[in-house]
Amino acid sequence: MNDFNSLGLAKPILQALAAEGYTTPTPIQAQAIPLVLEGRDLLGIAQTGTGKTAAFALPILQRLAADKKPAPRRGCRCLVLSPTRELATQIADSFRTYGKHMGLSVAVVFGGVKYGPQVRALAAGVDILVATPGRLIDHLEQKVANLSEVEVFVLDEADQMLDLGFVVPIRRIAKLLPHKRQNLFFSATMPTEIGKLAGELLKDPAKVSVTPQATTVEKIDQKVLFIEGARKRALLAELFEDEAMKRVLIFTRTKRGADRVAKQLATVGVEAAAIHGDKTQGQRERSLAAFKAGQVQALVATDIAARGIDVDAISHVIQYELPNVPEAYVHRIGRTARAGAAGIAVAFCGEEERGLLRDIQRVTKQTIPSWDRRNDRTLGASEAALRAAEPVQPAEKPRQQQQHRGRKPNGAHAQPQHRPVHRPDAYNPLTDAGAEPKRKPRRRNRARNRANAKANAGASVSA
Repeated sequence: MNDFNSLGLAKPILQALAAEGYTTPTPIQAQAIPLVLEGRDLLGIAQTGTGKTAAFALPILQRLAADKKPAPRRGCRCLVLSPTRELATQIADSFRTYGKHMGLSVAVVFGGVKYGPQVRALAAGVDILVATPGRLIDHLEQKVANLSEVEVFVLDEADQMLDLGFVVPIRRIAKLLPHKRQNLFFSATMPTEIGKLAGELLKDPAKVSVTPQATTVEKIDQKVLFIEGARKRALLAELFEDEAMKRVLIFTRTKRGADRVAKQLATVGVEAAAIHGDKTQGQRERSLAAFKAGQVQALVATDIAARGIDVDAISHVIQYELPNVPEAYVHRIGRTARAGAAGIAVAFCGEEERGLLRDIQRVTKQTIPSWDRRNDRTLGASEAALRAAEPVQPAEKPRQQQQHRGRKPNGAHAQPQHRPVHRPDAYNPLTDAGAEPKRKPRRRNRARNRANAKANAGASVSA
């Protein structure tokens, strides 16, 4: 199929696609859209950045618009579950963009914001509800949400749902859905637990898989740098001297690490912001908006944002720390080379991370090329294997630190270096400006004092 016209989509949808400059469907869209329009359950396997959102959003919009009816009070006609706030917002924006000529209502429900606006949006009912599992369950428990009239149920990024521990909440939500409905599962990978969940909820599904499981986009230039952990900060600063580093996404394993890396970049003149689960929704949205607008050159994120950041023209993805879950590597680098563009992904690998690198290469069924940054060349397979087997060389220490304390470089004895002794009550001209230094009373020799007293006493008696 060469264009969207051949997929049987309605004219209002085609107009919206044309306005966005979309003319040719991606492989997942070309295969999934006709099946969803037929009303079939679908299991779609496609790596991130391949257009999964449009693959389910376009046929859902067409189905709901073809059967116009009021949305159920406190409920919705289509429910889309998303693992993160950022991805939920992105999906809702896509529905609004593609359906702007169709008059369908869209609402988003996620944590980190006040309940009031979400409750009011649900009260009248919406056609399409995009939600994270935790906040949706909160609304269900408060009896302000009702899922009894859902016609289409979508589970997006199902494997990340598993990683974040959402399988039990998903099963809980699924029990509240009507028996008769259309189910759509989309995921980049298919772990055993997600496959089991799909078997429970999908009915005679069509399966669409456009890429092998846990593979990476071919247009991403992947590199790995073996480096001592203590030198990662200096290396990151050096990389930003390259003018090609225009819009860079950096991943760390921890929230504290993300904040630390962002501050370190700021000290060397790189505009950077951090985004992670401890940030408020307002902070996350402002950081992401600044990154999209080009006001911030680097965005430092944890894996919670790995699939929720949909920003065009990300030039580089830097893995400051390798992920503990091998599949997360695929999702991280998938933030670049989107929509057919090219991108560069650089992974820092410390001595303690080599096991993680081996797991990543085993899962993705590829050997990530080792990069000789000084000569700007990719090492050959045999040379890279030797480099990976070598221990990481520690950073060169200053010469004074290598010398034995109190000895000269040639081994001759030297006078020990006396360090100043800290006296808490000593006069400090910086902190005690304007005050006279306090003098401690002299310590007297007690034996001499006693002798002098005795002598004085004897002299007085004789007189």
